[in-house]
Amino acid sequence: MLDVLHGKALARPPVWLMRQAGRYLPEYRELRARAGSFLDLCYSPELAAEVTLQPIRRFGFDAAILFSDILIIPHALGLGLTFAEGEGPKLETLDAGTVDRLAPALDPEKCGRVYAAVRRVRSALPAETTLIGFVGGPWTVATYIAAGGSSSDHAEARLWALGDPESFARLIERLVDASVAHLSGQIEAGAEAVQIFDSWAGELPESEFLRWCVGPVSEIVRRLRHKHPGIPVIVFPRAAGTKLAAVAAAMPDVALGLDTAESPEGVGRLLLASTPVQGNLDPLVLIRGGAALDREIDRIRSAFAGRPHIFNLGHGIKPQTPIAHVERLVARLRESA
Repeated sequence: MLDVLHGKALARPPVWLMRQAGRYLPEYRELRARAGSFLDLCYSPELAAEVTLQPIRRFGFDAAILFSDILIIPHALGLGLTFAEGEGPKLETLDAGTVDRLAPALDPEKCGRVYAAVRRVRSALPAETTLIGFVGGPWTVATYIAAGGSSSDHAEARLWALGDPESFARLIERLVDASVAHLSGQIEAGAEAVQIFDSWAGELPESEFLRWCVGPVSEIVRRLRHKHPGIPVIVFPRAAGTKLAAVAAAMPDVALGLDTAESPEGVGRLLLASTPVQGNLDPLVLIRGGAALDREIDRIRSAFAGRPHIFNLGHGIKPQTPIAHVERLVARLRESA
């Protein structure tokens, strides 16, 4: 995994899956049922570490990603947060008039529990398994802050940014500061690579994409590399399409996560052959399984052969995914090495 992130093309790509720790696993569902709330699970070093390790024990992925949530940052900056069963997150909102209510720094007690989980995971992982820390991109996190939770079109954040870009920029700046601090804390606790999930980046027109996604994320990467030289960074600007070129131009030394819609041919035109990429199996194909899954695994392997490539999904694994299909994915990647 680390070899690929540093630019080495391998005959067999390493594999891990976004949301690989979670609801499709019976051992996760059992633990979740006795953990209390979702936040209790995230903030318990013992339980969060156990959830992180479950898919490694079952499938032997080449990387583990910390079990946590992108909304830990606004919660640790003082915003109220709950997760209602079946409804998703409910987050205290901010707007142009209240943005300065954010705490000046992350709550060390809340974040300390996260870093304790990282230390537990790193000590339990096989030496060859990479541990990935993460944050959400500032734009993506800001959409939740503006809407108070999930939003179908993120109009709340977009209208705020269009109507009062100065106050929205203050929010983004605070999230950049917090993201650098949170990633640094994870790295110091044992994370060997980090991923920035800008899940809602692709919906923005180019000028807003450059201002609210590329600019803030590139600043996080710059500052993080100053504090932790050589730390590998994966940036996942979901649905960026042709705007991937702008991401690569601003951050030429990061790996880029590719969503399901990105074509290898298009990626080849937009990115240097030396740029590490990650992706991009359709999560629905993993649910379907069978010949459709085998064909897509082989197609993606072939399409990205000769360049640094990490095999992954184009978005998170879905709860209804059969475990046997994940086993088949890992086996097929390894039998054809």
